[in-house]
Order: sequence, then C-alpha cells, then structure tokens
Amino acid sequence: MDSPPDNDCCSICHDPFNLPCQANCSHWFCGNCFMRVWHHASILQPCKCPICRRLVTLLIPSEDALSQRSDPEAGQVLENVEKYNRLFGGGSHGLIQRLRDLPFLLRRLLGELVDPQRSLPLVFKARMFCAMAASIIYVVSPVDIIPEGLFGILGLLDDLIIVLIVFFYLAALYQRALISRHGGTQGA
Repeated sequence: MDSPPDNDCCSICHDPFNLPCQANCSHWFCGNCFMRVWHHASILQPCKCPICRRLVTLLIPSEDALSQRSDPEAGQVLENVEKYNRLFGGGSHGLIQRLRDLPFLLRRLLGELVDPQRSLPLVFKARMFCAMAASIIYVVSPVDIIPEGLFGILGLLDDLIIVLIVFFYLAALYQRALISRHGGTQGA
C-alpha cells in the first residue's frame, strides 16, 4: 500500500493522517506523532510499534506526505523521519527481526516491480535478477549440498535455505533502496 486506508486514522492521535508514514510492521502513523513517540521514549534506540510492539526500523512516508515537502513544518517532520531511517534502517538486526521484516519488504518490492509508474534503479534490478537466477539454477540443478536422492525430504533443506537466503538478500537490497530514496541521501 502506498497510502493508508481511507477509513483509518492514526492510532497515536486518533485523528485523520497527517504526513502518513508506514512502519516496517505495515502499520500507518502520522509522521509527527511517531516522531513524538520516538523522542519521548528514547532517541538513542528505535521505537516499538504502538500497535504490535515490533521494533520499527524503517518508516516510509507516503507519496502524499513527500509531496508536502515544500511546507516548512512538513519538511521538518520528513527530515526527522529521514534521520530516524539513517539511524535505525541500515544497521544490523537479529535473525528474528529480519524474518519479521521479510514479508513487508517483499510485498512492497513486488508491488513496486509491477507498478509501471515506479522505477527501481537498473543496478538494483540487475542484482536482483542475478540473485534470483542463481537461486533458481541451484534449486533446479541436480548438484546439491544435501542430495535429495540420498536423504529424501531432508535433502530439500539446502534448497529451502538457499531460497531463504535469496529472500533475505532481496529484502536487504530493497531496504537499502528505500532508505536511500526516503532519507539516506538528503540532509546527510
């Protein structure tokens, strides 16, 4: 989703969204409301989502919010969102956090790939294509680390691990692209 649902409101202020931002847990908040929660809790660590309590490591402003950048007040909020993303979006996270972020990032990536009005950088598309092609070749090829012929269903384990690694790699690539698009390059 590129914007919050029409009949929804910010769960922090309970008003209609103002500069809506989507967290990596897929919940939407007003940009300013989330920044106030972050400043109130601890500015040295990422916030937990007020709804699901998952660690928020990435905030993605909606296109509507980005179009309001020329407004000084909105520009300040978006700068704070960019700062939050620079601080917490690119750092290393544990395996559990990466597993939780995986569906969100892959769903957004797929949506961006099928949207003709969005264009990902050519280098990103090439790296993504190479990673997917290599994983498909490995999964289809008869050469395996754990051969299915000898170990049966257990032999599928290495194929599943390779696919999971490729998904992690694609999600990390896409997260870096989002961070650079929504705050990694501006104001740094």
